[in-house]
Amino acid sequence: MRALPLLGLLAGLIFSPLVAFTADITGKGYRFIGADRSLAIVEADGAVSWKQPVPGTPHDLSVLPNGNMLIVLDNRRVVELEAKTGKEVWSYDSAKMNGNEGKKIEVHAVQRLADGLTMIAESGVSRIIEVDQAGVIKNQIALKVANPHPHRDTRLVRKIASGNYLVCHEGDGAVREYDAKGEVVWDFAVPLFDKKPAGGHGPEAWGNQTYGAVRLTNGNTLISTGNGHSVIEVNSKKEIVWHLKQGDLPGITFAWITSVQALPDGTVIIGNCHAGPENPQVIAVDRAKKVLWSYKNFDLFGNNLAMIQLLDVPGLIH
Repeated sequence: MRALPLLGLLAGLIFSPLVAFTADITGKGYRFIGADRSLAIVEADGAVSWKQPVPGTPHDLSVLPNGNMLIVLDNRRVVELEAKTGKEVWSYDSAKMNGNEGKKIEVHAVQRLADGLTMIAESGVSRIIEVDQAGVIKNQIALKVANPHPHRDTRLVRKIASGNYLVCHEGDGAVREYDAKGEVVWDFAVPLFDKKPAGGHGPEAWGNQTYGAVRLTNGNTLISTGNGHSVIEVNSKKEIVWHLKQGDLPGITFAWITSVQALPDGTVIIGNCHAGPENPQVIAVDRAKKVLWSYKNFDLFGNNLAMIQLLDVPGLIH
């Protein structure tokens, strides 16, 4: 498929080696890539080694084995950017492709698979597709959504080692695991913990609008609860075996907990979105709920930093 030019907002690339931004960091840092206003690579000491502007707030991104970056732009376009130049080398527009013309479509999850196909979760038509470089659908499944909405059908989705799909259904407040035929083989309803829902995006909100989930090597599932201000680990029996919640970290207030990643040593990396400039945007904690690292830089990223990926961490689950 022909690569489409990036929008005008990306026309003027900014390549800034080791740009000084005002970063507030505690603990030993990690190198990572993140996107909110800027798509940027941040070194462990907080220095910015590469950046360029991006429109809006991308909800998913990753660095591919070849060093290129895969990112969702405008909540519908999946774009692969060349590592050194930021040039667009491939794209897929879910609002225009494969029967979606004229429909309200949003994309909040994308993953490049080992076989070279690209998995895309399409909210609005409630499906997962896997497309080749020409944009041809090679595999697809229909998702089971109780409260369909183009903005809320899904958040992060990952194809896991078994070949199944682990899907965060924001609007349903649930994580569902689908097999290759689209059958739900495991699910978990994120609890409200006996509290009434409250609107908003910051610490004042309350709900179960899950954003991210990863399958751990022990078979358990680590889930970020979105506006539930927490991370939970759930076993195959749907029992909560670990719960990081509001108030567990002194001096840190949670808002919309978004991306969640796990290191081989048990460290959990979480994105703390919409929490305001008084709070870190990224936090690393151990299983004793000790803060190992926190990162905050409101000069580089805004209050909507939803997705980051650690770089150069062997065995990272994300």
